[in-house]
Amino acid sequence: MIPCGWAEGNGSMAGKTFADAFADPRLGTNAVLERIEGLVDWSALAVLASELRPGETGRPPYAPLAMLKALYLQAMYDLSDPGLEAALLDRVSFRRFCGWGLADRTPDETTICRFRQQAAETGVLSRAFEAVNAQLEAKQLILKRGTLMDATLVAARHNRPKLKAGAGATLSREPQANWTRKNGKSYFGYKLHVGMDQGSGLVRRAVMTPANVSDIEMAEALICGDERAVYGDKGYSKKALSQTLKARRAKPRIAYRRHKTEPVLTRWKKQRNDLIARLRAPVEGVFSQAKRFYGLSRARCHTLARNQGRALAALTVFNLKRAVRLTAA
Repeated sequence: MIPCGWAEGNGSMAGKTFADAFADPRLGTNAVLERIEGLVDWSALAVLASELRPGETGRPPYAPLAMLKALYLQAMYDLSDPGLEAALLDRVSFRRFCGWGLADRTPDETTICRFRQQAAETGVLSRAFEAVNAQLEAKQLILKRGTLMDATLVAARHNRPKLKAGAGATLSREPQANWTRKNGKSYFGYKLHVGMDQGSGLVRRAVMTPANVSDIEMAEALICGDERAVYGDKGYSKKALSQTLKARRAKPRIAYRRHKTEPVLTRWKKQRNDLIARLRAPVEGVFSQAKRFYGLSRARCHTLARNQGRALAALTVFNLKRAVRLTAA
């Protein structure tokens, strides 16, 4: 079909093919996707995505930005690679969001898989997450009143090693998954660490690690440096962290924990912990949505980098949907 005014799959919702000119203008409308499209300056993300698809040799590839947007749709609707391939063929709203017209070819599952893996391993999804947050900050949606830190466990893609393999055994198929204990139970997989902006509910920092990495080890990676306070549970209780926050003029709102010289917390310390828990509670909503809607209760890839890329794509979508609600208020 002859293109009408745009290149095939250029990543813009504005483009139309000859076939689109005869379609009902209401076909494929999706209010949420349209608002997300208008919320972001996608040209900045197009630059990042183009690092993966230079198109200098061989068959012309699909537009990099269109492929990146397809990954965000995959995260938003918790689709597998075959599921995304089918959805791009079936759903007009998906085509319009990515910039593909009715007559354009869309990628198959192998192409999607390769692009997703490259985007994760090269850090493009991580930098895209930061670029989107920078735009939301420019729109004054990030309040910087405080950072709410927390972490959640993500089960490994494969079943845990059997008991006969011995204590602490890992899997050669998934070498970066590891063990940890929580509430007296053993877990095998990864840990997703998040720093959320207090008030706006936007996720500013996110890192995935093996499950045996402690919360306190990742605290520095979750602190942005421009917040007025930092909130965390007793897993972040460490004198050095509190001193660092005070030096940066940020209030350390970290829960007290018992230790051998103080087996029972005083009444005022318990009250302070209860207050911190209430203020820190909204960050739990991030994990709830990530697991219920975006499939992050279990890893789907063999490597840490790819699993982190998937998590960052989901959190980018989470932030964009949250920003849509904030701008509509």
